[in-house]
Amino acid sequence: MRLAWIAPLLASLALAACGGAPRETSVDERVVRAISAVRLDPAEGVAALNAYRASRGLGAVRLDPALTAMAQRQADAMVAANEMSHNVAGGFASRLAAAGVGASEAGENLGGGYYSVQEAMTGWRNSPEHDANLRLAAATRMGVAIAKDPSTEYKVYWALELAGEPPRAGVNAFLAAPSTEAR
Repeated sequence: MRLAWIAPLLASLALAACGGAPRETSVDERVVRAISAVRLDPAEGVAALNAYRASRGLGAVRLDPALTAMAQRQADAMVAANEMSHNVAGGFASRLAAAGVGASEAGENLGGGYYSVQEAMTGWRNSPEHDANLRLAAATRMGVAIAKDPSTEYKVYWALELAGEPPRAGVNAFLAAPSTEAR
């Protein structure tokens, strides 16, 4: 009995598996409308985070264009892969370097399925690892972004990047500084 057909079948299955979870072929129109209504106002994100940080005696953060762009690339990569992962667009430290973000400390929170800034913040506050990033004492800058696709597992993917100030000249922040990630 020859099984010559099995190798091409296994190869095609392996290639299909590389694309992340399969996407739905038909999506409920109500889901499409709900997802299309999800909006992110970065100023609302900053205000929500700063209110929480102030309640914990921590300093405010400001919106940073480089961190915002980094967050958008991460959210877009997660949607494209249909996967929530800190590594889907490369490791956190390498993405910080590629974005030109130097910081003494940095952290990243990811989320999926949240339909508002308040839902995302509540989810992150209720997770010890995410909450630790929200309360990163050295943080002074942030970027936040979403990416949406109703045919993906989480529908709406969130990325929040937090960082302290860039190091003084002559200090290599990526070798000397800790960074944290939370899913």
